[in-house]
Parts: sequence; structure tokens; C-alpha cells
Amino acid sequence: MSVDKQMPILVVDDYNTMRRIIRGLLEQLGFGNIDEANDGEMALAKMEDKEYKLIISDWNMEPMSGLELLKTIRATEKTAKLPFIMVTAETKVDNVIVAKNAGVNNYIVKPFNAATLKTKLSAVIGNF
Repeated sequence: MSVDKQMPILVVDDYNTMRRIIRGLLEQLGFGNIDEANDGEMALAKMEDKEYKLIISDWNMEPMSGLELLKTIRATEKTAKLPFIMVTAETKVDNVIVAKNAGVNNYIVKPFNAATLKTKLSAVIGNF
């Protein structure tokens, strides 16, 4: 089964530059239906209006962290199985375990490139 490169993707990060980098990498990989949110609360608001097929979120954000966003998404029946990739500069094993226990599908450590993103995406949504 092939991956729909026009599937709606939501990139959540409080740094505009990081959102732009992730969007650029996704576009390099052929994805074209990308929305952005600058925090977890904005992400949840956007999710009320649109059904996303993938969330790529930073961990460290205020006022709602990526982990809190993930837990909120997992707690709602409609979005409980939504593919979720966490992006962070943190390399601590404890954080990976906390994210896995909260239901994250994959984890990317900054900095990363298109090849790393493609590998992580393939593991979550299938090869493309």
C-alpha cells in the first residue's frame, strides 16, 4: 500500500524556524498538505477543524508541552490511534521511555535531516 503524500500533516513547534525546517524536509520528501501550530493548544484547536493523519510535535513547548499534547490526543477516542512523532533535543533515555509509555509512535532527536525523517516516517506510516 502506498502512502498518500497529500495526507494532512500537522507540525507543532514553538519555534517558527523549526516548523519551517520540518515543513521543508517534508516537502523534500514529497508531502504537500502541511499545517503548522506554534503550541499544543493551537494544535488541538486545528484538530477540531481538520482530520490529520500525522502529528509531528516538539517536546518542549509552553504552555502545553508536546508530551501533554500527546497524552490529550491519546485520551480522545477519535484521535487515540493518530500517528504521533515527537521531536526533541533531549537524548535522555528516561524521556524516550516516558514518551513511549504515553503512546508516541516514534522519536526524533534534533538536529536531523531528510533521511532521518524519512526513516522515522516510514516506520510510522509505511514506506514511500
